[in-house]
Amino acid sequence: MRVRDLPLSASHVDHFADRGVRELYPPQAAAVDAGVCEGSNVVAAIPTASGKTFIAQLGLLTADGPGLYVCPLRALAREKYESFASLPGLDVGISTGDFDASGEDLAGNDVIVATSEKVDSAIRNGASWVDELACVVVDEVHLLDAERRGPTLEVTIATLRRQNPDVQVVALSATVDNPEAIAGWLDATLIESDWRPVDLRTGVAVGGSIAFDDGTTREIPLDETARNGRGGGGSGGGGDAGDAGGPDDGDAGPDDTEVTAALVADTVAEGGQCLAFVRSRAEAVSLAERLAADGLAERMGIETAAAAAADEAAAVDGTVTGRQLADCLRSGVAFHHAGLRSGHRAVVESAFRGRDVACICATPTLAAGVNVPARRVVVRDQKRYSGSRMEWLPTLEVHQMCGRAGRPGLDPHGEAVLVGAADTRDELVERYVEGEPESVESTLADPASLRTHVLSAVATGFAETESEILDVFEGTFYAREAGAGGLADAVGVAVGALVSADMVRRETAGGVDDYRLAATQVGETTSRQYVRPETGERIVGGLRTAAAMSNATTLTAFELICDTPDMQDTYLGNEERAEMYRFARRHAGVLTTEMHETDDFEQWLESVKTARILDEWIDGATVEELVEAYRIGPGDLDSRIERAEWLLSAAEALADTIGVGVPSVPRARSRL
Repeated sequence: MRVRDLPLSASHVDHFADRGVRELYPPQAAAVDAGVCEGSNVVAAIPTASGKTFIAQLGLLTADGPGLYVCPLRALAREKYESFASLPGLDVGISTGDFDASGEDLAGNDVIVATSEKVDSAIRNGASWVDELACVVVDEVHLLDAERRGPTLEVTIATLRRQNPDVQVVALSATVDNPEAIAGWLDATLIESDWRPVDLRTGVAVGGSIAFDDGTTREIPLDETARNGRGGGGSGGGGDAGDAGGPDDGDAGPDDTEVTAALVADTVAEGGQCLAFVRSRAEAVSLAERLAADGLAERMGIETAAAAAADEAAAVDGTVTGRQLADCLRSGVAFHHAGLRSGHRAVVESAFRGRDVACICATPTLAAGVNVPARRVVVRDQKRYSGSRMEWLPTLEVHQMCGRAGRPGLDPHGEAVLVGAADTRDELVERYVEGEPESVESTLADPASLRTHVLSAVATGFAETESEILDVFEGTFYAREAGAGGLADAVGVAVGALVSADMVRRETAGGVDDYRLAATQVGETTSRQYVRPETGERIVGGLRTAAAMSNATTLTAFELICDTPDMQDTYLGNEERAEMYRFARRHAGVLTTEMHETDDFEQWLESVKTARILDEWIDGATVEELVEAYRIGPGDLDSRIERAEWLLSAAEALADTIGVGVPSVPRARSRL
């Protein structure tokens, strides 16, 4: 099937032709046959790099009205925005922030790219453009089972379909175990395929040899030192932290970091690039620094381009992290994780796409994010720390990493290699090479998430009784899989909790059991500001405590917003704990929570640390100083500042709602 035979304008056909897109991939042709260009609902569950974005473009370009592209991540939203904005004659808008606004400025665009949280917020704030949508594309729809993002995505899709029953839904997914369930929920035709534009073979590397799933083997060119000595890097075979990943019988064997290094060097020798996945940020940096010693830039002949990328990264800031990244880039290697600033991540991704970097050492978050394919993917670590113990990574997550192998038009094939040990080889093959990805299951019944969406249903006027709340949730994935009755008791508990928190009130109309539900003023403000009910309740309590103080400071304002579920925790190391305790004792008079009142002292102490960092930030401390003093990633600091601005805005709105004045709150916000 040819692009020029599709119902697209000549300018769009030419646009795709200029980019080498003239013939449709089989999954894309199947989507056309399923009616994606005719307003039909379609679910495409196909591998990475198999043409999902073009399927989305077909739906949006042929829709009879405005379209919406829902992304799970901001970085991915920016990438998709740029892709759509390059299409001729198309007005494209993007929105990923300002949760307390309706985004009315987005009205009039042909396509809007937004995160699910932003769309949910726009619905709560009465955005008119939501009702005008003709097509909604949902990227990474398998994230329905994500702990916090999943319920928002699920309810948002259900609400969009409830408000506009004729809207076309095009859902894009990685290959999962139950795509037919998602398709059934969306009344969609399922396009399920394992076709890839570049063949992929997956194998397990043990010692100096890789055994692939196609029955072939390949020797790894390890040097003598690496082959006979065990180092201290990682636990690629899935062992606990601290294991070297080799045999446990004490025999000398190659360390899995050295195996990884050999796999990367082998790829570069053949003219390819590599992605190496490890379990943590520290491991990503450590591996990159190890690989930098191998002179990969020189081997690829990219010394000048690598140096330019390094200079660009160094110009972002002067943090230790930035200097480490620049040093690695000069050697043709980079690391990538959530602790990097967005500017650093952009440099790494751009340099890799431009073939100015031989290898990126990344945490698994990169696999679900931006598009950076490579000749070979190496998954060194298949376990990560869950908070109490080491656990296997989900099969779907590993498959997404492996799916990055093979660049269409550049590589004859892609290779994904799991680094293992003799005693984990069979487990890795069964779990990840031959194993099927997990089923997608709803997480809407999570109590905290349910309270948030029950409050939204009441505050927006969608529901006035528990029965009507269930009607709102009738269109969710949970209701289809478990039945609406499965939510009834949970909704009752959620309503009771919201009434106790003064977010919702019961208005009796007749008898004791005859009542309507209405959001209180606090509940309405909490929902509009897009904070969780627990956050709204905590902020209201903190505001009242702060209002009674004669000496409230900006630290007061930061502590009351940081001790909420909507502010991300900041890691508190053992060496910091005593100092942070002393700091809290010294400033107890301006904190809204007393030490003996905390439900979770460790978590509260972490919030005090975040508040202290933010307070020093507005007093003039530099990113470099804070990163070094508090062992926080520069990207983490950026995200805390952004969240603080949002939560301080919510605190100001709630202060107006309850009629209290806390001057330190607007003062803190104005200095961010």
